Amino acid sequence: MTVKRDYEVTGVDCVNCAAKIESGIKNIDGVISASLNYSMSKLSIEVDGEKSLYEIERKIQKLMDSIEKGSRLKVTETGEKDNDDSDRLSNTRLSIYIIAAVSYFAGMFFIENPAIELVLFIFAYMVFGYNVLLKSAKNILRGRVFDENFLMSIATIGALIIGEYPEAAAVMMFYQVGELFQDYAVNHSRRAIKSLIAIKPDYANLKTGEGYKRVAPSEINIGDYIVVRPGERVPLDGVVTEGVSAVDTSALTGESLPRDVGIGSEILSGSINMSGVLTIRVTRMFENSTVSRILEMVESASQKKANAERFITRFAAIYTPLVAGIAVLLALIPPLFFGGEFNQWIYRALLFLVVSCPCALVISIPLGFFGGIGAASRRGILVKGGNYLEALAKVKTVVFDKTGTLTSGSFEVTKLGTAADITEDELLYYAAHAEAFSTHPLAASVIRKFGREPDKSIVTEYAEYAGMGVSAKVSGRTVLLGNKNLFDRSGIETVDKERAGT
Repeated sequence: MTVKRDYEVTGVDCVNCAAKIESGIKNIDGVISASLNYSMSKLSIEVDGEKSLYEIERKIQKLMDSIEKGSRLKVTETGEKDNDDSDRLSNTRLSIYIIAAVSYFAGMFFIENPAIELVLFIFAYMVFGYNVLLKSAKNILRGRVFDENFLMSIATIGALIIGEYPEAAAVMMFYQVGELFQDYAVNHSRRAIKSLIAIKPDYANLKTGEGYKRVAPSEINIGDYIVVRPGERVPLDGVVTEGVSAVDTSALTGESLPRDVGIGSEILSGSINMSGVLTIRVTRMFENSTVSRILEMVESASQKKANAERFITRFAAIYTPLVAGIAVLLALIPPLFFGGEFNQWIYRALLFLVVSCPCALVISIPLGFFGGIGAASRRGILVKGGNYLEALAKVKTVVFDKTGTLTSGSFEVTKLGTAADITEDELLYYAAHAEAFSTHPLAASVIRKFGREPDKSIVTEYAEYAGMGVSAKVSGRTVLLGNKNLFDRSGIETVDKERAGT
């Protein structure tokens, strides 16, 4: 027997570190599979049911501490709000960095006393380089020598040894400034991707013998009956057993025109009930519902890596030791065999280490795909993975199956067609009043065209017909407003028009 668990991971803001953590978790005894979703800060693991889950969690947290100081593993609970204080910590870190940067530039341009200059440069170096030096030392003790922290540490310590204090502090400072920009980009894209999860329902109204009970959607079973009131989001897939209404499915299908539902109609979770009260018989468990499948696609989007991402991950494993080896040769061969000065070539080797730091190389490609997925999410477009985003670069023609996915959902009356015995103003007057009690977007467009609020006191016997339209009496005159089915139902002949419309 296996057990699957999901965790929220906080404090991991480095693509390379996330990859190391995921790889390390897969090697823990008892872990069958592991996937760390960097974009969603989510860890999913499958473990052997015979192993202690607590012990596995303890080992994961220990591994995370060794790779990314300050990272935390938290069990994901349904409905739990994210109380992460990373923004506050980022603001605190930013304030400290500003003080250190002021110290650096003061020592660089305004202070003439060498002793004070040295103190300011060392202070700036320690503030900006503390985490890099600490990670490098811990990794060396654990046998993981060749990474970006090692290269940065060796290069800057070497600069300090040969007396290049401003350069050592500047390298650490600009490195951390780059990290801050990376954090901002990551968090910006992460918020954009998470915004798609707004379709997740928070509760369901379970119908019981005593009335209604508000429960978590995950507690509902197949065959249970739930009630969805106007304005509420449908929590589970099912079939309507009572009521008629119009539902907004734009978050699921992109179709801006609401869908009319009645008794016997199938209804999808994630859609919004717009008018009538609906009683629904549940046909799928929450974990198998439409909204859950969409959320799973959103959360797994960044895990489907493009070919470029997979290549750069493999390349980084050999790149760092290769760079370190070349730097050693650069520092030794010219002085030993070509009469160069040791100080000069050691300095050049240190510069080579700095400019060859793989952090930007390892981050840039995954972050580029991640940013692209985030930018698409802000526009309501779900890209299912980096591999699909990479394939889109080769697309020359896009064919859409319907216009509904391309429109904004803002309807407008563009033309009025009348019979001989009624004017356009009269037609609009009666139509607007007949739609006075409707919440349908088409009704709103008719009222906007009318130009003022209808007088509801003269409207009686209002009725809605799911999928057909409405009827009402306006000042005693019967008005039908809807599609051909409504008029056929009432035995009224209609004339087909060539002009297209909704």
